Formats: sequence, C-alpha cells, structure tokens
Amino acid sequence: MTFLFRNTRPRSGVKTIATLHLICGLPCAGKTTLAKQIEQERSALRLTPDEWIIRLFGNDLSLEALDAARDPIEAVLWDLAARILVLGIDVILDFGFWSRSEREDFRARAAQLGARSELHFLDVHEDALLKRWATRNADLPSGTFQIDEVRLRRWCRLFEPPSSDELESPEIIRS
Repeated sequence: MTFLFRNTRPRSGVKTIATLHLICGLPCAGKTTLAKQIEQERSALRLTPDEWIIRLFGNDLSLEALDAARDPIEAVLWDLAARILVLGIDVILDFGFWSRSEREDFRARAAQLGARSELHFLDVHEDALLKRWATRNADLPSGTFQIDEVRLRRWCRLFEPPSSDELESPEIIRS
C-alpha cells in the first residue's frame, strides 16, 4: 500500500531545505542510539522500523513474520518521511542501509524532493558487534527484537559498507 500526498511542495515563496539522515550499519552497531541523539540535536523526526513493527504486531513475531513485515513498514515510513521532508523538517531513517544501491536510491529520493541527505555510517567490527549483541540480548531494549548469533554473523557477510569514494562525499558522517 502506498500513500500519496497531494501537496508535495512547500507553499510558493516558502523556501525549505530539510535533511534526510540515513543511519547505516548493522544491528548492535548503535544505530538507534545515534538516531535518537540526532533526533534531539536537530529536532528531527526519527523513523525506526522495529519500533513500528512492535507497535503494530507485538514483539513476539516469528523470524518469518518479522522479515515479512519489514519491507511494507519501511515503504510506509518512507511515504511519511517524504511528506515531512517537503514540509521542511529533518527526518532520520534508522533502516541500516546495508547496500550502496539502497543508500544511493534514498539519497536520490531526497534530492528529488529538494532535500539534502547525510549518511551516518557506524563502522563497528564484527567482534565488537558480537560483544554488543550478547549484552543487548541479555537485557533487550524496548523497541527491539532478539537476534541469534548465526543470523548476526550472516548479516555481517551480507553488509556492504560504504566504499572509500562513497565516504569521501562531504555529506558522509562516520561515527
């Protein structure tokens, strides 16, 4: 389901330039913590898919149901983000952005709306992720799901960190 907004441009004569913040990294890298920090510092709207999935479906979803919910939730959150950006308010997408093509797609979407984009990359080595994972799963934070070690290791192999040319962009922030 896609939501379309009729008024997708600011009123004439009103110049608004918002920023789309893309939070890039694997689970347990600190993405949501960083997103919450940016939310406070910039008075931005933070959109974290896991929080929405839990609110809509509860936190006892099977892995299959969780995976099935993610894409539709992210699509709806983008529709909301697009409207908010047009209104001139910064938005933080706490999606992970695991591939360059996904990062480029969302940066292009922001540009089409007249918004800037900033990529916040959390570069955390797999060993550190595993330590954080153990701590996280022992005391699961609100708005998150359990992750098993096999899945986290698989995700580490699938993740495509930003390349050096992608990181050279003045809009990239390494955390």
